[in-house]
Amino acid sequence: MKKPNSRIDYNEKVITIQGLYKSFDDFDVLKGVDLDLYKGENLVVLGRSGTGKSVLIKIISGLLRPDSGLVNVLGQEVDKLTPKQLDALRLKIGFSFQNSALYDSMTVKENLEFPLIRHSKEMTARDRDRIIDIVLEAVGLSQTINQMPSELSGGQRKRIGIARTLILRPEVMLYDEPTAGLDPITSQDINTLINEVQRRFNTSSIIITHDLTCAKAVGDRVVMLLDGQFQRQGTFEEVFDTNDERVKAFYNYNFTE
Repeated sequence: MKKPNSRIDYNEKVITIQGLYKSFDDFDVLKGVDLDLYKGENLVVLGRSGTGKSVLIKIISGLLRPDSGLVNVLGQEVDKLTPKQLDALRLKIGFSFQNSALYDSMTVKENLEFPLIRHSKEMTARDRDRIIDIVLEAVGLSQTINQMPSELSGGQRKRIGIARTLILRPEVMLYDEPTAGLDPITSQDINTLINEVQRRFNTSSIIITHDLTCAKAVGDRVVMLLDGQFQRQGTFEEVFDTNDERVKAFYNYNFTE
C-alpha cells in the first residue's frame, strides 16, 4: 500500500468535474460524474473495461466533448476553450497512452526532441539535450538514447512514453492503463516510476486502470467507476471495505496478494 503523501495540497484543486454526462448513441457511459483532483495527488480511477474510464480522461484533455456538466482543468472550463486556448492547456497536461505512442521511425532522442522542437522553438540544441538527459535519467533509461523503439522492451517503451510526456514539464499527468500488457515485475517498475514522477516533478495525476496492484501501489486516493458513476472512493482499503457485491466481485477476480 502507498504511504500517506503529506505533499498533497487539499486547498488547491487542479481538476474539478461536476455533473458530467457522456453518451454514444443510446449507450450512456458517464451518468453524472463528480470528481476533484488536488494538487500533488495521485488519483486512481478503477473500473472494468468499457465502463468509461478512458472516456473520462479524453474529456479532461479535450479530446472528447461532454454532453453536459462542468470540466475545469487548471482553472479553465475545457469545453469552452477556443482551439488555440485548448492547445495551450494541453501543453500543461501529460498524456501517457496505453501503447506509448512513440514514432517508430525516430530514435529515442528524436522522439523526446520532437515536442521540444515543436513547442519550444526558441530553445537551443544544448538546452534540448540537457532536458532530454534529465527525463531519460528520471525514467532510468539514459543508455537507450540512440536506440529505435523496436529495439526496446514493452516496459522500456512505456518508460520512454512517460519521459516524452514529462519533457514539457506538465502540471497534470494522465495515465491510461499504464501497466497493461506488462509482466508483474515490469508492472511493479512502472508503479514505482509513477510515484517517482509525482515526487520528483510535483505532478498531479489521474491513473486509469483495472489493475488493483497498480491502484494499491500508486493511489493516494482511489475512486471506483460503476454503472457510469463513482460509487466508492477513499483509500484502497476503504474502497474495498464494503458488502457491495459488484465491488467484491471486481476485487476477487482481479487482485491477488
